[in-house]
Amino acid sequence: MRARHAGVRPYTLLDAGGAPYASDVPGTVGGHRGARLYGRLDCPSALRALARGQYAAHRVFFRDEATAVAAGYRPCAVCLPVAYARRREGREA
Repeated sequence: MRARHAGVRPYTLLDAGGAPYASDVPGTVGGHRGARLYGRLDCPSALRALARGQYAAHRVFFRDEATAVAAGYRPCAVCLPVAYARRREGREA
């Protein structure tokens, strides 16, 4: 849990344009800035990469999936297989 300081918003999320902004509410999906992909916060693939000491420097967070897609990120094949398949078929939703 993050400590709250007067006037300080503890979470940094990316908006639909990919720009960071301060938020009082944590994001619901995480992503990798370099690979431009997003997934669930409990994604097994992301958790393995974090455990190996990778990924953390490139980690970004979004309010929701729609914001991640609008920012140009693609769904993770491991934790979001249905959204990943839809995108591959060209019918993003």
